[in-house]
Amino acid sequence: MDSFALTVDIVRALIIIFTLLTCMAYMTWFERRVISRLQARIGPNKTGFQGLLQPLADAVKLFFKEDIHPMLADRLLYPIAPAIALFAALSAFAVVPIGQSISLGGATIPLQVADLPVGVVYVLAASSLGVYGLVLGGWGSGSKYSLLGALRAAAQVVSYELIFGLAIVGVVIVSGSLSLGGIVDGQSRSVWYIFLQPVGFVLFLIAGVAETNRAPFDLPEAESELVAGYHTEYSGMRFAMYFIAEYVAMISMSAIASTLFLGGWTGPFNILNGPWWLFLKMLFFLFLFVWLRATLPRLRYDQLMRLSWSVLLPIGLLNVAVTAIIVAAIG
Repeated sequence: MDSFALTVDIVRALIIIFTLLTCMAYMTWFERRVISRLQARIGPNKTGFQGLLQPLADAVKLFFKEDIHPMLADRLLYPIAPAIALFAALSAFAVVPIGQSISLGGATIPLQVADLPVGVVYVLAASSLGVYGLVLGGWGSGSKYSLLGALRAAAQVVSYELIFGLAIVGVVIVSGSLSLGGIVDGQSRSVWYIFLQPVGFVLFLIAGVAETNRAPFDLPEAESELVAGYHTEYSGMRFAMYFIAEYVAMISMSAIASTLFLGGWTGPFNILNGPWWLFLKMLFFLFLFVWLRATLPRLRYDQLMRLSWSVLLPIGLLNVAVTAIIVAAIG
């Protein structure tokens, strides 16, 4: 790899990381404003115009907040666990195409950090890697409450990772490609896969909410039962890193859902093709995350497990089998 290509890769990755972190900050503002409107409240509106500087104020507060290190905490695992969760959330976005390739200095630069031929497999690996940050954080804290929250997180992710994978397998069968770029190209030539895989789309949405530990599937951080779950013993910026990872994971999951089922950066009639279409589709999914949190109560843990293993798993297997039979018959 020459120096120009290496520089392009580094700059592209830094731009994506900066954009994700900035969007994450304003996602907190967006969530608080939307939930306040849904619940007939005002929300943040004092710090800056319409409260737009509230994320900056929150960041400053957390940065200067005392960082407490529990006496029984593991010296190695306790500090690096939040970083693992954040790294996994950021890395999932690396294979998402956000637009057409551009020309710069005579070179063609794709608007994608890495166009992997097995991008779907990478997405599955990156999404499941985040649970290590939760498990290691609960174990390394030296607290039984944190450990219980970590075990819940592990069981939840393992259960819904199966549903997540089955929903994506249907798209892979229809598109005939493991590359996210190839999946977007396939939808630009025919129809969005939400019309060909409506069952897979619903399964993906449910599994995506569970994967990101969002309500009504936020059992790993159930305050009324486990104090605050896996992050009970964290404070300051280490505490903030877990929530940064959660919101970045929401953004990445929205981008992946838009790419797999709604045509990614392509739009109808070739209007607004590129990052704008992808942004609008992601905004729809992010609003859905917030809407669910404001509307639905938290499930019990037995309901969570029963929904995955007794309801969603058989539906996912049936959807994959029917999709494979239809594609084989047509092909």
